[in-house]
Amino acid sequence: QLQLVESGGGLVQPGGSLRLSCAASGFTSDYYAIGWFRQAPGKEREGVSCISMIGGSTSYADSVKGRFTISRDNAKNTVYLQMNSLKPEDTAVYYCAARPWRATVQPTCDTSRGYVYWGQGTQVTVSS
Repeated sequence: QLQLVESGGGLVQPGGSLRLSCAASGFTSDYYAIGWFRQAPGKEREGVSCISMIGGSTSYADSVKGRFTISRDNAKNTVYLQMNSLKPEDTAVYYCAARPWRATVQPTCDTSRGYVYWGQGTQVTVSS
């Protein structure tokens, strides 16, 4: 059974940092991409960043470029999202999701289309 479990959320002050983890289990190969999405109250879900497990190609939303870094550890089947210089507008529930991805090119996560496996989400709150 394919499963994704997020961890690492919490409360942080503006300008602070958090690292989210997404642990994947049940995948029988590395031919997939992991995306991070977030949804704030009253807003639509938006793609934040994604990474191909083969090759490590990455994509970022403009709103997080230069502040967030996505990385992977294939041996642990885990993807990380390092979030620095956090802003109140980063407050949301963060979800990781997986989709089949048989390519080493840059994955897409501007929409959730194609992402079929989802974690339960972890809350990130940026507030003083």
